Amino acid sequence: MTEATTSVTERLLDATEKLLAEKGIRATTMQQVAESAGVSRAWLYRHYPDKPSMIGATIVRLTESFWREARAELDTIDGFAGQLTAGVRIGRGAYDDPGTLLMRLRTEEPHEFAECAGIGVVRLVPDLAAFWLPYVEAAARRGEIHPGHNLREVSEWVARVLISLGTSPGETIDIDDAAQVRRHVERYVMPGLRARPDA
Repeated sequence: MTEATTSVTERLLDATEKLLAEKGIRATTMQQVAESAGVSRAWLYRHYPDKPSMIGATIVRLTESFWREARAELDTIDGFAGQLTAGVRIGRGAYDDPGTLLMRLRTEEPHEFAECAGIGVVRLVPDLAAFWLPYVEAAARRGEIHPGHNLREVSEWVARVLISLGTSPGETIDIDDAAQVRRHVERYVMPGLRARPDA
C-alpha cells in the first residue's frame, strides 16, 4: 500500500471513528464519512465497498489499539497474580477511550455492531482467552501454574474470571481497589492454578 493510499485510509477511518462517536452506527452514512474525510464518494467506495466493511475496519482498528496498549502494560509486570490484578483494572478501563466507543456501540447497537464487526471481533471470551494465552504459558514456564493443566482451558477460565470480576461488582470485594483484587486473586485464583488438575 502506498503512503498516499495509507493516508487516505487513515483519514477515512478517523472520520468514521469521529462520526461513530457522535452519531452511532445507524446514523453514520457513507456520504458523511466521505465529506468528513474530504474525499469523493467514489474514492471512498474504492476503499470500502459498503458501510459494514468501513465500520468493521474502524472497529478492528479500535480493538487492536486497546489490546496493544493492554499488552504493553502487562509486559512490564512480573508475576501472573500481578498481571491478573492489572487485567481487571484494564478491563474496567475498556469503558474509557478508546474502549468506551467500542463498549457503547456493542451495548447500544448490538445487531449493527455484530453485522459490522464480524464474528471474529464480537466473540469476547475466545478473543480474551487468546489474548491471555501467552501470559498463561509464561506463568506455566515460571512454575506458577501446575504443568498438568491444559493451558488453553486455563486461558479461557482466566478470561471468564476477569470478565466476571471486571463487570460484576459484588459485596465482598471492591473491584476498583487493586489491593482487594490482588488479595482475591492470590486467595482463590492462584491456588486453583497451582493445584494438580485431578486433585
